[in-house]
Amino acid sequence: MTATGIVVGYDGSADADQAVAWAAREAQGRSCPLTVCLAQRPPDQTVPAEPVEPRSGSNQELLARGLRLACDLIGSEAVRPLYAAGSPAAVLCRCAESAEMIVLGSRGRGGLPQMPLGSVSLQVAAHAHGRVVVVRGHWRPVPGQPPRPIVVGCDGSSGSRAAVQFAFDEAALRDTCLVAVCALADAPGSLGGAGQIRADFQHIMSAQERARPEILVNQQVCEGTARTALLEATRDAQLLVLGARGRCGLPGMPLGSASLTLLSHARCPVAIVHADD
Repeated sequence: MTATGIVVGYDGSADADQAVAWAAREAQGRSCPLTVCLAQRPPDQTVPAEPVEPRSGSNQELLARGLRLACDLIGSEAVRPLYAAGSPAAVLCRCAESAEMIVLGSRGRGGLPQMPLGSVSLQVAAHAHGRVVVVRGHWRPVPGQPPRPIVVGCDGSSGSRAAVQFAFDEAALRDTCLVAVCALADAPGSLGGAGQIRADFQHIMSAQERARPEILVNQQVCEGTARTALLEATRDAQLLVLGARGRCGLPGMPLGSASLTLLSHARCPVAIVHADD
């Protein structure tokens, strides 16, 4: 299954509508195609998911609705449909192998109302290759006001290096500033751990700032935890960018505790960036 450009998962929910709108804006800014993907597992499915034609009228109508939303925003030339009979999380993870990024709403139609993050969004954010954006909270430009900043968390890990690079790209794309947050309370319990995090953070940021001098950067080093500092920063942000795991994460865990918390509670969309190993 090959999908280029940006792929947005769609299931007809209100959160999925928001994801389509965010993805359309992103695709237009990047001048790349947008694929609206509807994936549903048939009751008798025993083979891997593959693109197929929607068999039921309800599926056709659902996918058509998502396509209309996207086409109304960026025109039909840039929008493509994809229907796959399979697990939505598995389908989107396969799409991520060739797409620039995957975009989802925070919860789908089948999610429990009290849960801030749906199971599909969690699985894709944890296991998909590259970049996954979970759309939640505020992100739309406010007329008459300057654009909100992009916020990135950085602790010097390989994941945060990739996140910083993507955050600079997003700041340039949206013509806004970048707020880079480094939290020292999550330092490993070893002598000089906090100092090493600070030094690595400043090294990463200095290299990117030299390469992208047009981006205004506000560096913030705080003594608290990443969860607390970044959650506060999302109050005024239009996008939060994080590596999948920080330097203190357990080996083998696809998402760190800070990333998991912010996917569920951030006040703006969250981009999870998986570094290439």
